[in-house]
This record gives sequence, structure tokens and C-alpha cells, in this order.
Amino acid sequence: MRASALCLLPLAALLAPALAAVPYSGHKVYRLVPTEEQLPVVAEWRQREGIDFWSKAHLAGHPVDVRVPPHLQREFLVHLYRHRVEHQLLINDLEEVFENERHRAQTRAVSKNPESRISFTEYLQYDEILQYLSDLASNYSDTVTVESIGNSYAGRDLGIIKISSGGDDTRPIILIDAGIHAREWIAPAAALYVINQLVENAEESALTDSVDWHIIPVINPDGYEYTFTTERMWRKTRSTEIVTCVGVDGNRNFNFHWNETGSSSDPCSDTYAGPMDFSEVETSYLRNHINRNIDRIKLYLTFHSYGAYILYPWGYTGDLPDDWETLDALAQDANEAQLAAGGPEYTIGSFNNVLYTASGVSSDWVKGVAGVNLSFTLELPGGGDEGFDPPASDILSIVTPFFEAIRVFGQYIADNYGR
Repeated sequence: MRASALCLLPLAALLAPALAAVPYSGHKVYRLVPTEEQLPVVAEWRQREGIDFWSKAHLAGHPVDVRVPPHLQREFLVHLYRHRVEHQLLINDLEEVFENERHRAQTRAVSKNPESRISFTEYLQYDEILQYLSDLASNYSDTVTVESIGNSYAGRDLGIIKISSGGDDTRPIILIDAGIHAREWIAPAAALYVINQLVENAEESALTDSVDWHIIPVINPDGYEYTFTTERMWRKTRSTEIVTCVGVDGNRNFNFHWNETGSSSDPCSDTYAGPMDFSEVETSYLRNHINRNIDRIKLYLTFHSYGAYILYPWGYTGDLPDDWETLDALAQDANEAQLAAGGPEYTIGSFNNVLYTASGVSSDWVKGVAGVNLSFTLELPGGGDEGFDPPASDILSIVTPFFEAIRVFGQYIADNYGR
């Protein structure tokens, strides 16, 4: 990897003390393991205001992590005991986890090496991410261009990095986005690691020999920044057209079976689909970029957490696409590669059958409307007993093997479509 020279912006150090200003004192996280008969019992709580399902009650025997505020804990536990749902206390006080997160961020900000272009031992704020992309465009101008595909609701550039070794815009494109759900910090970190390897690690240059990569590391920058400055567990955009509550779930906002199932019409819900499809400027600009490049995009990957899952369409129905065997085989190969590199086992299958029912999701729209056959949602591992996302010290141990899965996807496009 080439020597790095960028001094990151001091914004993170300035804002670190304000991280998660909305307090989570006394909030507990429980891990449930429901049986088939208990799934409806657990699901009853999904729509309760204040209850936050970090993973969904969809498959028997699969752990379900739930954040419960203090005023609901007694009722919640009584419900679990009454129905004999297996459970354990995962986090006793979520605010303590976030306090430790803030402390580590402040410590890293003080000790940060000014010669370091990027770090994978911390979660970067959006200005730092844009600065890194800009620096890459300056230092690798032969292969990298950085543009804005539009502006967020609050006016932030929706930065995209295009990585190409030539071909005059005729080569197939792999499109990656991350961070549509604001609180899922590991997803943008993974996108940045992919960028870092493709651009700054000469050993990975073969992955750009016949394929172009378009990567949007944070497609919901307003929400992402809000999780640093105000509310750590915020998930949605920050649009304010609806008076009652702020924001829309960007990954329920695409116009393919929009707001049919697995989404909400309640503006205060974390899965609110919006007042109409593509109501959010962020999803609209992503749609526009895809449409402008539709003849060249051969693979779409959207990064999320918490997992670990490799999911293909559909989300809105349990039916499988006609080419599901091709999708499944590619996902299996990707999983085997990252397993061999020391990563965790990723569960593979259709979005609906493996994770939960959701309509209006980006991967469904990309396949069902835009016509990109190879469309996947990649859910990275969560933080376990450390909170929603892994501690920053674990980023590298997750994204390094994860990149081996991305390598498999990239090689598949090179072998089948490369020029």
C-alpha cells in the first residue's frame, strides 16, 4: 500500500463529545431465541413504540436482539416469561456502551497520526469520508474520479467514487452503496475498505483491469451524521416534510412493491416507507445514477448490518426469482472465500426467506425494475455484547475477510462481462 499523506479533518475530535446526545441510560438489550410457535408472540412487540428490534423475529431458533427502554422492561419480561421464550440479557446499560465508544473516539482523536490518510480503527464522520475520497482523486487521478450524484435533504454532497483503469466508459460496472440506514456504521467502513484496497493496494489492481467500480460509501449522510452528533440509534433519513415525525426508511422507499408488506405507513416508525415512493432525494439520486448507467451496471451490492447475511431478491415475497440458483451459487462462492480468510459464516438465501419480509427495498428495485440481474444485500456482522455495531477496534477483523467475498463478486463480473 502506498504511503499516505492526508491529515484528516479535526471535525470528529470536535464532535466526539456530542456523540449520541440522546441518552440511552437504563436501556437494555435482550437476546431472544424463539421457537416456531413463539415467533408470533415475539413479533407482537415489533410495532410497540420504543421497542427496537436489532434483528427480526423471522426464523425459529435464530437469535433476536431487542433494545428495551426502562419503562417497558418489566412488561416485556413478563411477556417473555409468560410465553416461555428463551432469552438472556445481552447489554445491561446501553448508555455505558456508547459512553465507552465516545471515550475511545476521543482518545483516538488525540493520538491520531497526522500522516495517516485513513484509519480502520475508528468510524469516520462524513466530512472525513469525503476528504478521503477527494484525496484519492488527487493522488490517483489516472484511475479515480470523485463526483456528487446529487445533494442530501440537508444539502450534503452524495459523494461517489469511480474507479477505472481505462476502457472509455465501456466496461461493466459494479455499483456499491452503503449507509442507507444511518446507525449501521460498519457498512460505510466496509465500503471504505473496499475503496482502499482497490485504489491503494497494488496487489488488488487486477480487480479493476476489466471492470469499473462505482461506490457510494454513505447514501444517507444526514442520518449518518445525526448518529454521531445527536442520536446514535437513528436509522432513517432526516427529511421533515411530515410534521409528526422526521425521516423515512430509505430502504423501504423504492418503487417496486412499495409499501405493500414489511414496511409502515406510520411516519414515526423506523420502517416508514415515506409519503410516496422515491420521496427521498437520496433514493431518487441513486435511482437516477443507476438509470444513467443501466447498460453497464452488471452487479449491485448494498451494504448493511446487522448480520451476517448474503441476501438476494425478493424481499416482498417468499417466491424466488427465476435465476435464484445463479444468485445462490455466487453467494456461496463469496461466503466460502471470506470463510477461508477467517470470517464468520454468512447465512445465504432470499431476503424474505432468510431475514424478513420487506417491500420497497433497493435490491428488489434494482433487479425488478432496473433489470440488473445480480443484486445482493450484504448484512455485515453486528456488535454482539458491544452494542449495535462492532467496536472500532474490530473493524479490520471484519472488513478484511469480507473483502475476499467482494473479490469473488468482482472476479465473476470480470470473467463474464469484462472488457
